[in-house]
Amino acid sequence: MEEKILDSLDDPESLEELYRDNKASFRQAFQAVYPEIADHQVARAWHARLSYDHSGIQWGTSNELLFVIFAALLAGVIAKLPALLSLNEEFFYPRNIGFVAFPILTAYFVWKNNLQREKVLLLTGAMLTGLIFINVFPVADRSDTLTLSCIHLPLFLWAAWGFSFVGNTPRSSGKRIDFLRYNGDLAVLITLILIAGMILTGMTLGLFSLIGWEIGDFYIEWVVVFGLAASPVVATYVLQTNPQLVSKVSPVIAKIFSPLVLITLMAYLTAMLFSGKDPYNDREFLLTFNILLIGVMAIIVFSIAETTKNEENLAGNIILFALSMVTIIVNVIALSAILFRITEWGITPNRLAVLGGNLLILANLLVASYQLLEVLKGKSGMKAVERSVALFLPVYSLWTVVVTFIFPFIFRFQ
Repeated sequence: MEEKILDSLDDPESLEELYRDNKASFRQAFQAVYPEIADHQVARAWHARLSYDHSGIQWGTSNELLFVIFAALLAGVIAKLPALLSLNEEFFYPRNIGFVAFPILTAYFVWKNNLQREKVLLLTGAMLTGLIFINVFPVADRSDTLTLSCIHLPLFLWAAWGFSFVGNTPRSSGKRIDFLRYNGDLAVLITLILIAGMILTGMTLGLFSLIGWEIGDFYIEWVVVFGLAASPVVATYVLQTNPQLVSKVSPVIAKIFSPLVLITLMAYLTAMLFSGKDPYNDREFLLTFNILLIGVMAIIVFSIAETTKNEENLAGNIILFALSMVTIIVNVIALSAILFRITEWGITPNRLAVLGGNLLILANLLVASYQLLEVLKGKSGMKAVERSVALFLPVYSLWTVVVTFIFPFIFRFQ
């Protein structure tokens, strides 16, 4: 997007088209390149336009609002299908929880980005394949591959959602990073919506109980479930029409949590040395260790996505580099524990899935750490770090395909 803006400075119609195609992405990209084009008359006009402080929240067009209302209701209906169709909840939710929101969010960006027909067909085919595959999966008393497929299918759907977000430029590293930023902003806004929803729920139940009406079960089973299912699409709509709402909150969260996570992780590794526990012989400890690794990796990726907005953030870059190096140590420990368990007790679907995921994370961390080191040396910019993160997103997506759809056949659905 940044390159397109620079190429279109002398073409006002093209700039307007870029803005209308994706207002949030255009706004972020323009603010990033504005310092180098501030002398250009058109750039100053756009800066004034984008910096204008709107007096209120924007609600988009009537068509957008109708789409979001319908999508929110549809998400609630999907979430309540077991109650509406008398389906087995223990069968439905583990297999289909990802289909509550991700297909609807994907459809929203397909519509917003006017995605090419062949890409729409590809996304539709991928999601239908996932839906059919997970629901015809042979039922067994215990199936590790079923558990892995249920865990990785939402990640596969998340990747499809990302594909619809980047639109007709899937190879653009900038668009991939925009998607990560959008995920961070979305998490912030959803959290705020849920907090407001909790307050409304408590107030509603309290008021009705005062007049002797106990509506708790009905309210939670229907109103709360519909609200939870609708919150991602509603938050997405608000962000797309008002990108300024949390655009300044997410970088602050990244700056605050990165050093806190670094301190916590170092304290945890130190405490582990004296705890008497290790991931080599304690399976539950290894599982917790890997969950920790994934969480820290997500924070690093989110922080990098936010830090690239500010090339001069030296302290933040140092913290990110230190956090990456400590996380590499955590990853190496986890990898050695997994390899130890494989050599001692053989290959299982779970061990192979965790091994592959950890290897990908390690490769991503090594590349990002090297690029961060180059930034600290003054030999490179944060855009190179951004590209190193964006490069691995399709690789993670491919791994989710392997675990979700291929592992069951390799291990005979066991």
